Order: sequence, then structure tokens, then C-alpha cells
Amino acid sequence: MRRKLQDRTAVVTGASKGLGKAMALALAAEGARLALVSRDAGQLTAVAAEIAAAGGQAAIFPADVTNEEDVRRIEREILALYPKVSILINNAGVNVRKPVVDFTLREWRRVMDTNVTAAFLLCRSLVPAMVGQGYGRILNMTSIMSHVSLPGRVAYATSKTALLGMTRTLALELAPEAITANGISPGPFETEMNRPLIEDPETNAQFLAGIPLGRWGKVEEIGHLAVYLCSEEAGFITGTDIVIDGGWTAR
Repeated sequence: MRRKLQDRTAVVTGASKGLGKAMALALAAEGARLALVSRDAGQLTAVAAEIAAAGGQAAIFPADVTNEEDVRRIEREILALYPKVSILINNAGVNVRKPVVDFTLREWRRVMDTNVTAAFLLCRSLVPAMVGQGYGRILNMTSIMSHVSLPGRVAYATSKTALLGMTRTLALELAPEAITANGISPGPFETEMNRPLIEDPETNAQFLAGIPLGRWGKVEEIGHLAVYLCSEEAGFITGTDIVIDGGWTAR
């Protein structure tokens, strides 16, 4: 049986761990060739080895995706290996939790550059390689913080709301090329970023109390959703945001 993403090439940023790794593994299991991007070459190598051990194909491209020169470099390197990119998942992200009055400008810019500017740079570099195929998928990892918010999330919520606006514009611009652009808004998931919250009994209890399903999300569940949104079956879904949060925002 032909797999859902057979012969597709997918670029995933922040692929060394967490949701990025989970999505990379899920796409590879459905036949996609993976271009894995992250700052951490060692962790990327481990992910690529895991994909290869399962019979998949992956190459690593260490880079700082907030740096324009780095993005242009990996653009050349990726396209030299995989001339036609079909899927781009902008997953690289960072969060700084503190009150607005305690933020430094450097911290603010770090969040904005990682969560918003990096996605712009990757789209600018790789969308041209997607044009002309009659198929393409862009997934931007937004967040439920682009729909609701919490104290101490001023930079993160602002950045993710901006990323959602970018997603909608991309959907309109790229529709004539049959390239879809969608957001995935995860709620509380068991990731390295959320580990400090999970390991604090009081904070963990507060989060669980706000999740109607009563648990943190599993990273594999994001992988399944990403596969569907990148498949042919999702070709009529564009310009929207899929919330996967255990019911958090339904309250």
C-alpha cells in the first residue's frame, strides 16, 4: 500500500526534540523524506538515526533559524539534496515566562525572532521550491496562546498570534499553487518546554484542573494530526488553525 506521504520532502524546524521530533517521526513513517533543522547537531543526528532505523530517510541541517544567513545557507543545502520541497513545518519556538514589566528587550526579541521571524525566513526561502508541483503544505505551530492567554505570556502570546496572522495570509497568497497553510495550536503537551510545569506538583495540578480530558497531551498525537494535514485528504483545509488542547479553550 502506498503511504500517505510517499516521495514527499518535508522540512521540519525544531526537529531535535519535543513536538518537532514527533512530527518528523510521524511524517517519515508515512514515507516522507525529512530535512531536519535545529541548532543541536547531536540531537538531530539521533533523530535521523531513529528515522533510518525504522526504514526512513532523513538528513540533518544544523542552523540558527533566526539568522538570515543561516537560513539562506540551509536553503542551498536542502535544495541541493532535495530539489523539490513539498512540506514545511515551522515548529522552532521558545517561551519566556515573566511579567511584562520584568521583560528585557533582548528577551522580547528572542521570542519574536524564534517564533515569528524564523517562520518568515523559512517560507521566503522554501516556498519557491514548492511552487509548480500542484501540491504543498505549510504547517505553522501556533498555540492556544494565539486564542487565549495567561499571565506572564506577553511575548509568547503576541508571537503566536502574529504567526496565526502570517498563516492566514500565506493561505491566500499560495492557494493558486494548491499550497495550503494551516496552524496547529497545541494546548498543554508533555514536552521539554513544559517539563518545569509538569514537575511542579502545584502548577501541574492547576493545569490538569483546566484540561477537561484531565491529562497532558502526548506528542505522538501532534504527529498524527500533522500527517493528516500534510496528506492529500486535507487538500481543502487551508487558512485555519486546528486546536488540539484536550478541551482547554472550550471552557
